[in-house]
Amino acid sequence: MGDPIIFTAPSSSRSHSNYLRTTTATLRTLVRLGPGGSLLLLALLAALTGPCVSRSDAPRGVANPFVFDPKAKCEPSCKHSGICIRNNTCFCMRGYEGETCQYANCFPKCKNGGQCLRPGKCGCPAGFGGKYCHKVTCEEGCWNGGECKALHGKATCLCLSSWTGNKCQEAVCPQGCRNGGSCVAPGICSCPDGWVGGACHTAVCSQPCLSGGKCISPEKCRCRPSHEGPHCEKKRSQYHYLYKVKGY
Repeated sequence: MGDPIIFTAPSSSRSHSNYLRTTTATLRTLVRLGPGGSLLLLALLAALTGPCVSRSDAPRGVANPFVFDPKAKCEPSCKHSGICIRNNTCFCMRGYEGETCQYANCFPKCKNGGQCLRPGKCGCPAGFGGKYCHKVTCEEGCWNGGECKALHGKATCLCLSSWTGNKCQEAVCPQGCRNGGSCVAPGICSCPDGWVGGACHTAVCSQPCLSGGKCISPEKCRCRPSHEGPHCEKKRSQYHYLYKVKGY
């Protein structure tokens, strides 16, 4: 037996599935028996079932001619138990695809950048899990109401508007925290000693600034021209006020 054999797949999905299993077993038997024994087997199959075979990756329900040449050679050889059906053409076992059946096939496809390691088994990148890498997992979780989502192929915490950071661990103070203050909760600043206010913008003087003076930094008063002293407690002399301050 040296001539190629042509088979055609059935159109129904159920028949196609059964047909693929039968075809694989038949091809293996043909290869094992050699030209002499395979001729008798093919004659029996043709009489009982008629010619039918297809590529392993053909869509279900679509007829696809299939040619088997017992003398065919494939270089490089077919991988993952694939069968050389004609020169440099491999018949792939279910779950594999490619010119030499070198690629595993996962269905559904691996998501979020996952790679198909073997039929039905996905290798998932960091931050993703599940059979098809469809589950998103953020390391250490997302805090303060944040939600773990896939963003640009990476597991990322999506934070509420009042929180930020890779885990939504940092509060947001829209007004800002000045003078070394830090935002400890949404809209709330923790101020260092000597400063108060919603944005740590108000200095504190333990003794009040007198005579209209103003506390401009911790324990430092800015006095009106007519007064002086650490707390603006001293009135300037008339001479000093007129000639030093006014410039007369």
